[in-house]
Amino acid sequence: MKNSIAVLALSSFFVFSACNKKDAAAVSTEKIVDKNNEFVVDSVMIKDSTKVSDSLKLAFTSKLLVFPGLKDKALLDSIYFQNEKIKGFSKAGLQAYLENKRNSYFSTMKNDNKDWYSDMTYAQEWYSSSYMNLKSITNGYMHIQYMTSAYIGGAHDEYGFSERVFDLNNHKKLELKDITSMPENKLEGMLMKNLDKINSGATDENEEVKNSEMLLVEKIPVSDNFYFDEKNLYFHYSPYEIAAFAAGDITIPISWEELNGTINAEFKERMKIK
Repeated sequence: MKNSIAVLALSSFFVFSACNKKDAAAVSTEKIVDKNNEFVVDSVMIKDSTKVSDSLKLAFTSKLLVFPGLKDKALLDSIYFQNEKIKGFSKAGLQAYLENKRNSYFSTMKNDNKDWYSDMTYAQEWYSSSYMNLKSITNGYMHIQYMTSAYIGGAHDEYGFSERVFDLNNHKKLELKDITSMPENKLEGMLMKNLDKINSGATDENEEVKNSEMLLVEKIPVSDNFYFDEKNLYFHYSPYEIAAFAAGDITIPISWEELNGTINAEFKERMKIK
């Protein structure tokens, strides 16, 4: 899946402005090929900051993908599921949405949190970031990763991931049942068995710590945050979902061999799983 995207053309323009200057966005365009089907993906991004006191700076960054060739509203609503106030899916419509989102963030943080920052004794930067990243397009399946992060004081920031795969042939978000009929309790057992196959990289006194050593749950729930490649189905867990924050985000693979006999026939054929 990693080699499934061929980029034919890429052009980028980045303009960053302070909040008291003219609105600006970073815009990029790339042409992507999925086999014989040309698929165009644009993106709009705003990165801005403003100072609200001698000690506090606010920063805002947000990126949305734009799909000029997609017209199915139900599919687009599912793609932009985190952005319910979007009124139009064109590049101009999405950029206007981001500008409103930035203005709302700055206004809310300034007006609703005065008691928090009025007595600050040292400099801080609070921020809000959100990104849509196209990870792959293979055999008509499009994988998008959504990442959000924020900091409003305290020991550390907060961040999380959402993985979504869209079936472009059938104009819908792919559900786990479209991939496998494996019972949930058996998947939970596989997740627990495979927990340490991809360790997060957390260390203790320079020694790698296994995911299982930081687990906070007795059984790992089957997550809607999944994606796949030619070898495995992957489940992605954000910090605190199943393990301590120090573990970071955790990805657990389940191989197609382990799911043998339960893989959906259409999916198996399209992904050429033997």
